[in-house]
Amino acid sequence: MKKMYFAWVAFLMTTIAFSQATITGTVIDGELNEPLPGASVVIQGTTNGTSTDFDGKFQIDVTESSGTLVVSYIGYTSKTVAFTTTGSIGSITLEPDAEQLGEVVVVGSGVIDLAEDRKTPVAVSTVTKGVIQRKAVGNVDVAEIVKNTPSVYVSGQTGFGDGQLFMRGFDQTNVAVLLNGQPVNGMEDGRVYWSNWAGIADVANGVQVQRGLGSSKLAISSVGGTMNLVMKSTDREQGGFARFLTGNDGYLKGTVSYDTGINDKGWSFSLLLDHWQAENKWADGTFGSGQTYFFSVGYKPNEDHSFNFLITGAPQQHGQRWSQSLSTIEENPKFNQHWGYTSGLNSGTGYYTDDIESERTNFYHKPVANLNWDWLINDKSQLSTVVYASVGRGGGTGDRGDGRVRTDDGQMDYYGIEQQNLADPDGIGQSGDYFILDDGEEEGNYIRRSSMNNHLWYGLVTNYETELNEYFDFNVGADFRFYTGDHFRQVTDFYGLDGWADDRPDNLVVTESFDYNPWSTLFDYADEDQRIDYDYSETINYQGIFSQVEYSKNKFSAFLQGAVSNQSYVRDGRLVGPGKSDKLNKIGYNLKGGMSYDVNEEFTLFVNSGHYSRQPFLDNVFSNIRYSNDLVVPDVDNEEITSVESGFRFNKGNFRANFDFYYTNWDNRVILTTGTEMIDGDEVDVNNFRRGVRQEHKGVELDLKYRIANKYNLGGYISAGSWNYRSIDRIDSYSDDSGELLSSVTSGNDLNSVDGTHITTAPQTTAGLTFDGEIFKGLRIDANWNFYERHYQNDIDFSGSDIETQDNGILPSYSLLDAGIEYAFMFGENKLTLRANGFNLLDDIELQQTDDFGYYNTNGFTWNASVRYDF
Repeated sequence: MKKMYFAWVAFLMTTIAFSQATITGTVIDGELNEPLPGASVVIQGTTNGTSTDFDGKFQIDVTESSGTLVVSYIGYTSKTVAFTTTGSIGSITLEPDAEQLGEVVVVGSGVIDLAEDRKTPVAVSTVTKGVIQRKAVGNVDVAEIVKNTPSVYVSGQTGFGDGQLFMRGFDQTNVAVLLNGQPVNGMEDGRVYWSNWAGIADVANGVQVQRGLGSSKLAISSVGGTMNLVMKSTDREQGGFARFLTGNDGYLKGTVSYDTGINDKGWSFSLLLDHWQAENKWADGTFGSGQTYFFSVGYKPNEDHSFNFLITGAPQQHGQRWSQSLSTIEENPKFNQHWGYTSGLNSGTGYYTDDIESERTNFYHKPVANLNWDWLINDKSQLSTVVYASVGRGGGTGDRGDGRVRTDDGQMDYYGIEQQNLADPDGIGQSGDYFILDDGEEEGNYIRRSSMNNHLWYGLVTNYETELNEYFDFNVGADFRFYTGDHFRQVTDFYGLDGWADDRPDNLVVTESFDYNPWSTLFDYADEDQRIDYDYSETINYQGIFSQVEYSKNKFSAFLQGAVSNQSYVRDGRLVGPGKSDKLNKIGYNLKGGMSYDVNEEFTLFVNSGHYSRQPFLDNVFSNIRYSNDLVVPDVDNEEITSVESGFRFNKGNFRANFDFYYTNWDNRVILTTGTEMIDGDEVDVNNFRRGVRQEHKGVELDLKYRIANKYNLGGYISAGSWNYRSIDRIDSYSDDSGELLSSVTSGNDLNSVDGTHITTAPQTTAGLTFDGEIFKGLRIDANWNFYERHYQNDIDFSGSDIETQDNGILPSYSLLDAGIEYAFMFGENKLTLRANGFNLLDDIELQQTDDFGYYNTNGFTWNASVRYDF
């Protein structure tokens, strides 16, 4: 009996001891080599699971001595880890999955159109948060985040935020840019100013480039493609970081960020602040300074509803550099004629400085606020809505008058300008007003003006999606935008004059000047009686609805997507052409469809096609955008864009390959230029509307990725395009003063001569290689090489009412090499990261772009280095 008793006791003790057995370990972020808090750890085939703590550690009770752990985290590739004994199993490393950006979208998932949300593939490339934080900080423009992408070209220019993005040969006015689901392209002309979004790199969860048709359901300007900027929402985990960064030419930047984490009542808060400044970006006179602020509040009252409010902005000012002649670039590739020293300058304000000042300074402040609401209606349906608003204030400075003075080395002589203005007998300046100095020299007046673009933009995007059955998904939504932009000029600096008497039909002398500080310009700008040259407002209202249905069963998927919209235009002129114009309404639509077939688990074939009927930009609707309320006659018709793309996706183990073919026919577009014409013996300023311009873009793209030993990532891409003009239907020339139609050309050899002329926006052949990997624990290196070829200079002369083609050859091919090195280690209980980046390591000065006035060259070697402390 005693033996049986002790046997039972021993059995029970053994059972209890085993039932309390645990497995412990640490989950590591394979990209940043840091602990990954909040990762899920589950015993495979059970509901028994836990989450890692702030230090990435976990402890889970087990009832078997062997089994498998499933470790996962949003935005990372899940991993299974087998165990045969209890206790510690050490570190488990999860690698980011660049194809799963959608999983890091905490709120707004229904209005942010990411490629992962649709089963039928599109041509897509994704840049993860870790890559952005490493490579796109400091003195690197936002657009350069995506330069390692097929058929994408980023002309970096030489000023902060002045870069240009091209996709499949289309410029950024025809590449849709979305910020958390809300459109960013200017309502008037489609432009994107990257300087307004300098802070995105600090608050981004990821950036996704969808070339061509893309997956967006909105009726947006996706002629070349779509760029999705996915901003962080309020972080649910507690923590923060502080970072200091320095770079070439006196670049300095400091950043602090903190997240409270979510409390027991469902509230969470996030804050980020930074400041940057630099003497130059690289070229002379390209100084800059600015700030970034980000504040976000999250509220999750229950499992069905999630709210997030955020406000962010990046006020900045920077000196600009325009194109240069070849001889200037050869002599001094850093030369910039727009700046000068202000030594000795005294315009009655009592200041004497040794600072520099640029005639061409961009300054802007565009606070953006949005409120997201996600409602999980049931396990099959959800509604996502974002309400947003932005207030833009600022513009760019430039010259006014005929009295510019330069030093012997070609820079601005501000002291000389001031002395010249002070010599004006009446102290009131105007264009064309010349006076004689004591030495008999004839001189003119000069002021610096600011061309202002103040706007208010607000809107709403809402999307309802539901699973109709096992095979069909359906969604429907609406997109409303309301925009008013005020355009005028104001005086920035009189340089010794008492007033300015030109540019107003009422002959009023303007006596007030206004600073170009991006903070003060939010509230301090010229009243109507202090504005010069032009003053008008534009109102654009937009209403759209969209819908999509997708079918997926076994190996086959297909989708059909459509949108229809109404857009209205009104111009309200002041100074010249007072009063409101007639309202013009234009209906637009798009229709897209596609299908895919999984040949096997690794190989997928797909084809997509679509047609856009896109309303014209407002700038192409009025015969003179600055001075006339007259609509172009006859009305400018919609642009018609037809696209077809096909390709395959191959994904097996550590290797991925994507191939895409595309064809885009862009018809009935308008190209607006300004020039002069001889009318009845007089030289008249005119606006020339090239109507019915047709372009044809086609090409192939291949990108490859391979991961070696779960430590090293290799990538490469190559793309080749053929982009040409095909035809022009007519040319209408309107007077720059009255808006009167002066001439119309509808036939002739000149119009037919454009067929086959190359598009000159970007290189038509691009290629690149990328590498990154952990050399040993804590030390990572990365590098990318980009090659550009077949950048044509063949051009069409649009300056007059006739068409002339000319063959200027091809810009020389060139390549650029960038690299970075990073070391991270634990500093007490927190992490310290040291990072250095080098751009254009070989210091090659190459021609990267051309326009009607000259050439842009690449920056030479630039660098930045940072230290980051995560707590």
